[in-house]
Amino acid sequence: MVRLSRGPDSLVVLPDAGGSILGWTRGGVDLLRHPSPEAVIGMHPGAMGCFPMVPYCNRIGFRRFVWEETPHELAPNFGDHPHAIHGVGWKTRWRTEACGADHALLSLSHDAPGDLARAWPFAFDATLSYRLTGNGLTIGMTATNRHAADAPMGLGVHPFFPRPAGAILGFQADGVWLNQDALPVSHVAIPPEWDHASGRPVAGEPLDNCFTGWTGVARLPGLTIEADSVFNCLQVFTPAGADFFCVEPVTHPPDPFGRHEITILPPGATLSGSIRFTPV
Repeated sequence: MVRLSRGPDSLVVLPDAGGSILGWTRGGVDLLRHPSPEAVIGMHPGAMGCFPMVPYCNRIGFRRFVWEETPHELAPNFGDHPHAIHGVGWKTRWRTEACGADHALLSLSHDAPGDLARAWPFAFDATLSYRLTGNGLTIGMTATNRHAADAPMGLGVHPFFPRPAGAILGFQADGVWLNQDALPVSHVAIPPEWDHASGRPVAGEPLDNCFTGWTGVARLPGLTIEADSVFNCLQVFTPAGADFFCVEPVTHPPDPFGRHEITILPPGATLSGSIRFTPV
């Protein structure tokens, strides 16, 4: 467990639980979802306040994809869910490489021999940094291709935000993926009822959709998100009846294979970017 603090901000990171954030508070107020005691005891990253996604984000349909004419089938990583979910990073122990009062740097190395190839068939190194800046929290991510040939790579974060009554989410985008069986099937202009440019109630029609062409800025209750341009997609998850919602800057839409929607890295190349969370 790594504890960071600066001014009114306090951040707790769990390297052993997928590099996830246990909690972030400012002046004692939760800025991310407060995990249940059961989640903390069980060290379940998906029930924490935020976790990293690498080397892919959200879903790979039915855990199968084809790369360079070679079919791959990934191992189940989310119970009996039919799709592969959120990558390798959230299921891996990260090493703490450096730590100060207000910052921490974590790393992981994924090799791909034998059974590990079922998690992801391409070797990579990744880093994850957390920094309290005085104005908020900055999360930085890198991923470097260690495979002997070109390989796909994606990055993202999956934060869970408290959902107060009347919560409004605002951002500008120019397109959205429509889903079938939780997978994107068609890309369309944003329907008027899903337009968030002037703010849209989180309690509206439930969404689990990827918005494209967003400006890199999203406005939440009490918080602003700003993401580097590499995070060119925004996954919005607003489940009905939940006490949280998710706004996820990511580098590609779900199930990107076959549509050429994921970054291709040559051997030794690195994908990187930062996301800033600023209380307002």
